[in-house]
Amino acid sequence: MAQSSKLDLAEALALGPIWRHACHAMLYAPDPGKLFGRIPLRYAVLMQMRFDGRLGFPGGFVDSQDSCLEDGLNRELRKRLGEAASAFRVERANYRSSDAAVAQQVVAHFYTKQLELEQLVAVEASAPRAREYGLEVLGLVRVPLYTLRDGVGGLPAFLKNSFIGTAREQLQEALHDLGLVDSASSSSPKTSTRESQ
Repeated sequence: MAQSSKLDLAEALALGPIWRHACHAMLYAPDPGKLFGRIPLRYAVLMQMRFDGRLGFPGGFVDSQDSCLEDGLNRELRKRLGEAASAFRVERANYRSSDAAVAQQVVAHFYTKQLELEQLVAVEASAPRAREYGLEVLGLVRVPLYTLRDGVGGLPAFLKNSFIGTAREQLQEALHDLGLVDSASSSSPKTSTRESQ
């Protein structure tokens, strides 16, 4: 795993032209549903199974023709999630963090965007028709935000999966900061090294 470091957005944008920028977004929506009629779901949070078998957030690299990070991110969301991603736009106000992988000279920018549940369900339905589906994206998955009575099932078990780069840490921080779960539910050991996203 390669070392990465947090940067603020201004620092990340000031890096030289040899650096590549990738943007990813956590899409989520309030979900009033209940698992087994009794366990509140509270929110639906989307992640994707990537071509390499690891979990990550939808998005990708910003191209030179993109006028800003968010234009690149929204273009990549349409490629990976299908036309339903055209019904909303991730903006600079949705920005959360940037991580630089020095060895790869890649900066990963992370965003969160709250949708209506109907929009999120439409994204799930359109994803199998997206250009990258079955290639770079093997499927979408919802993050279980609950912990079952055994203390293992649900979010604790989900967090034991393999994640790309800083996606696990980004997920945990966003869930906590946005109040989607309590801090005890989203905690797990953090590592000092991270793979490049």
